[in-house]
Amino acid sequence: MECVRMIASPRYSEKRVGYLGAMMLLDEKQDASLLITNSIKNDLSNSNQYIQSLALCTLACMGSAEMCRDLAPEIDRLLRASNSYIKKKAALCAVHIVRKVHDLGELFTKAARSLLTEKNHGVVHGAVVLITELCERNSETLERFRKTVPDLVQIMKGLVISGYSPDHDVAGISDPFLQVRILRLLRILGRNNEAASDAMNDLLAQVATNTDSTKTVGNAVLYETVLTVLDIKSESGLRVLAVNILGRFLLNNDRNIRYIAMTSLQKIVGTDHNAVQRHRGTIVDCLKDQDASVKRRALELSLALVSASNIRSMMKELLSFLSSCPPELRSQTASGIFNAAERYAPSQRWHIDTILHVLTTAGGDVRDETVPNLIQLITNTSELHCYTVHKLYRALLSDISQQPLVQVACWCIGEYGDLLLTGECQETEPVQVTEDYVLDVLETVLQSHMSSPSTRGFALTATMKLSTRITENVDRIRSIVSIYGSCIDVELQQRRSPLWRIYCFSLDFKLKLILDQSNKLT
Repeated sequence: MECVRMIASPRYSEKRVGYLGAMMLLDEKQDASLLITNSIKNDLSNSNQYIQSLALCTLACMGSAEMCRDLAPEIDRLLRASNSYIKKKAALCAVHIVRKVHDLGELFTKAARSLLTEKNHGVVHGAVVLITELCERNSETLERFRKTVPDLVQIMKGLVISGYSPDHDVAGISDPFLQVRILRLLRILGRNNEAASDAMNDLLAQVATNTDSTKTVGNAVLYETVLTVLDIKSESGLRVLAVNILGRFLLNNDRNIRYIAMTSLQKIVGTDHNAVQRHRGTIVDCLKDQDASVKRRALELSLALVSASNIRSMMKELLSFLSSCPPELRSQTASGIFNAAERYAPSQRWHIDTILHVLTTAGGDVRDETVPNLIQLITNTSELHCYTVHKLYRALLSDISQQPLVQVACWCIGEYGDLLLTGECQETEPVQVTEDYVLDVLETVLQSHMSSPSTRGFALTATMKLSTRITENVDRIRSIVSIYGSCIDVELQQRRSPLWRIYCFSLDFKLKLILDQSNKLT
């Protein structure tokens, strides 16, 4: 209440403290804020511009929907005032009113357009912000303001070609804040409209070529220019120029600039794929960046750039990155490699080799569906069964810690173990593998503390399948499998029981056939 009393005081010093206290202590949800509505209305009509300014700032800061409805006509009147100091504050106050009460936007349309003719940069800045808000809130208003594109282009050209102005110059750039706001508004006005886009193409090319990119301020203007070019119906040459600017951003020492460049490139890689491809080398180099955010963006963009024409070179880089990338990126990298290999693999053997390389490097970080997908791929490539089983056998000898790799290897040995035992393979160097060696590997997997129950299940199934192909180690297979009849793992017990019955039935059937043949001979 003390704030309300001080706001009602005729003295400027007390009003200033009262308004400041109200902005700090009150919000639109409190009933006390309604008590100052009349004081704000009276102060908006005060002859002192600083008192008017206090009222405008307070309304823009904490004005509720009810206050905005009551005071909107006063703000519209101040937008037409002769004082530039008041007009720029009234414009920003109108922005708050439009955000609170969308229906009141129509009230400020005419005044907002007239503010664009002002010479004062602050007034023009406020007008651009207000028009941007109006266009974002209402599609009909957006259509009306498309007629202001020539005016905005002229204002922007004046900023670009103007000489040194100490009042607005920032690091050699004339009023970059206003330039950024105008570019953002042009982007909204030119979106999905060819006529508006054509009217601003020349300006955008001029800004893109004349703005100094060696300074952060210039890069901010260039970035907004690029976003505008890519969002409107711009000419193809202008889009290439925008992509090239983003390519230069990738070489910047500032990681923030590199990050936003890759974020923007990722948005357009689908529509301007060839233009982005020109910067593939720079993007791949960003995979080595120390910043985790830059590295993640570089990975996403690199995966998006993979195509049938560059699959081998890109996959070499991605596999190299996988071996050294942070743990939090391994799953994403592995999934991206799998998807790219499935879409663009130049051959089935290359496809299998790539997946096995990922499983060897980061098997613990792949998704659950990787194992059945690889098994399906191996099943469908009968001409590579011998090559695959030999390769997986070697991988199993060197490392059994990568569970998905071990599971696929066990399945492959169970299905195609006979090809392993023959030692003949045209696709790779022949390796003489004995039955004991194969069973040793499977038994190692079954007994390893690193093997999960699922992996032991694969190894147990493979051991049972080999019983139909191995004749000299039947007793050893029986002893290996019998252990799991009383295993504490219920899943392994359930897996062993039906397989054991089938195995015993198979032995009985073979024995019966032998006896029948003997009886016939006698």
